[in-house]
Amino acid sequence: MSASILELRFPARAKELKGIRDAVKQRVLACGARPECATDVVMAVDEACQNVIRHAYGEDRHGEIVLTIEQRGDTLIFSLMDFAPRTDPAKVQPRELDDVRPGGLGTFLIQEVMDSAEFVDPPPGCGNLLRMVKRIE
Repeated sequence: MSASILELRFPARAKELKGIRDAVKQRVLACGARPECATDVVMAVDEACQNVIRHAYGEDRHGEIVLTIEQRGDTLIFSLMDFAPRTDPAKVQPRELDDVRPGGLGTFLIQEVMDSAEFVDPPPGCGNLLRMVKRIE
């Protein structure tokens, strides 16, 4: 059985992310995660939100993001939904680490930190839905 432990709907703007990071960290710690685990999860959620802001909506458009966290036993499920145009998941791949240049490692970081991260079919009226799963130790 799963329990919703957080649901936030917020403007897709970078200035909103500090409050989101704080709320995620608080909830993850309250679920019994070690501080290092909570820090990793916060970093992954922040990267995913930044990707939505930069790439899904882009500089010229503003929209909203919905973040939900559910707990199923010792597993946390993070769902990040936007209302931007659909993204082709095949185009959202981490770049090679030997490709040394600024930025572009968010997808790699998310995949390293989370137990799984994948785009799933969003509900009608939504653009993209990223589901990330993390087992807390």
